[in-house]
Amino acid sequence: MSMWFWVLGACALAYALKLVGYLVPDRVLDDPRVGRMAGTVTVGLLAALVVMNAFGSGQALALDARLGALLVAGLALVLRTPFLVVVVLGAVAAAVLRLLGAP
Repeated sequence: MSMWFWVLGACALAYALKLVGYLVPDRVLDDPRVGRMAGTVTVGLLAALVVMNAFGSGQALALDARLGALLVAGLALVLRTPFLVVVVLGAVAAAVLRLLGAP
C-alpha cells in the first residue's frame, strides 16, 4: 500500500470524527461533567506534550538546553509576562545555554 492511502485514510478518519462531534445531542453537551472532562483532558494532553518535547529524545531521557528554556519560560509565565515575551525568553535561554556548551 502506498503512503497516500494512509494519508487519505487519516484525513477521512479525522473528517468523520469531526462530523460525529456535530451529531452529538445538545443535552449531552450541556452536562457540566462533559465540560469539566474536556478541560481536564485538554490540560493533560498539553502537559504531556510539553514534557515529552522538553525531556525526551527518541526513546531516551534528555536533559539539555530545552530544560533550561522550559524553566525560564515557566518562570516568565508565573510572573505573568505576555506570551510573546515568554517565547522569546525561552528561545534566548536555550540559545545562551547552547552557546555555553549545554547539549
